[in-house]
Amino acid sequence: MQPSDTFSGLECTETGTEYDADVTGRSEAGAPLDPTYDLDAVDWDADTLAGRAFDSMWRYRELLPFSDPVTANEGATPLVEASALGDEAEVGTLLIKDEGRNPTGTFLDRGFSLAATAARNAEAEVVAHASPGNGAQSAASYAGLVDVRSYGFVPSRTPFPNKAMVNVHGGQMKVVGGRYPDALSALHEQLKSDWYTLQEFDNPYRHDGAKTIAYEIAERLDWSVPDWVVVPAATGELVYGVSKGFRDLADLGLVEDVPRLVAAQSAGCAPIATAWEAGNDDTEAWNHPDTIVGELEIPDPEGGALALRAIEETDGLAASVGDDDALESAVTAAQKAGVEVGAAGGVALAAVWDLADEFDDEDTVVVVNTESGSKNADILRSHLMGQGI
Repeated sequence: MQPSDTFSGLECTETGTEYDADVTGRSEAGAPLDPTYDLDAVDWDADTLAGRAFDSMWRYRELLPFSDPVTANEGATPLVEASALGDEAEVGTLLIKDEGRNPTGTFLDRGFSLAATAARNAEAEVVAHASPGNGAQSAASYAGLVDVRSYGFVPSRTPFPNKAMVNVHGGQMKVVGGRYPDALSALHEQLKSDWYTLQEFDNPYRHDGAKTIAYEIAERLDWSVPDWVVVPAATGELVYGVSKGFRDLADLGLVEDVPRLVAAQSAGCAPIATAWEAGNDDTEAWNHPDTIVGELEIPDPEGGALALRAIEETDGLAASVGDDDALESAVTAAQKAGVEVGAAGGVALAAVWDLADEFDDEDTVVVVNTESGSKNADILRSHLMGQGI
């Protein structure tokens, strides 16, 4: 393993207890582990970063754990101004951080770059995890870069493009009847040989890739921060990761404050939003998940408590929206902003409309589109057909 010079190791997110960098799974307290860094050793300023090519998230290598990454140039995604959508939402500026431009069309590429590097450094021969779909495709791609056997357990409702591309990347796809929890159970029941986990929060590095989204947003805004950042919330890794990224920048003195975060969920599966509205500090499993937005149908999010903490620390909010509103928002983004927003990104956009009263008319709002619209093209097209189009 070749850690970066500033990487300190892993830390329990509940107790602060330190762990070695090669540990996987949870802490003794049952909480996720989090990579930590010696921020005093990070010698950054705007001029230093301006001298580096804006070609991947690894331009921020001092705040990433490995000096020898497995990478497909993930990151460096555009921040697109959506003026027409901003006018409709009555906010000063609306921007879309388009994570659909990543190598496999999802923000998850950032985290799997780190997870695959950790697997390679652990000399893993088999890697595996369960996913609603996008993660299986991304993991297969990065596992292929290190030439290890990979297994992606997905529910039967996973979109065909995800299933196809798992095999195209050389991964082994295991389709499980039912929904995401069934795929997760099947992973542990069926895979008997030794394997290295790529599961979010069991692998402590995936959410650390998501923080680079915050770095890129701030840099693109000349080291200022938006008033709000709205993110689709599933497992909690994106909410927590983005929050961590902005905290890093504030601690380094590169930005003066952190934006308020909004965790957006589908009304048919909203454990984080429901816990937030109830004032709870952890989520309860959603008994009957039912949303067409499969990437967000995570009824018992592993990072639910961390997401709620991130919302509270940023004076943020959580919201849930209906499927029809989410799909309509995704279609509107394609037609008025030229961005192929996926169904999950549509949830975040729909939340902007639902929370319009919370925003000032001069606010800058960034919406994170987590996936390419091409992954959900059939769903978006069906939505239009339902309108007679």
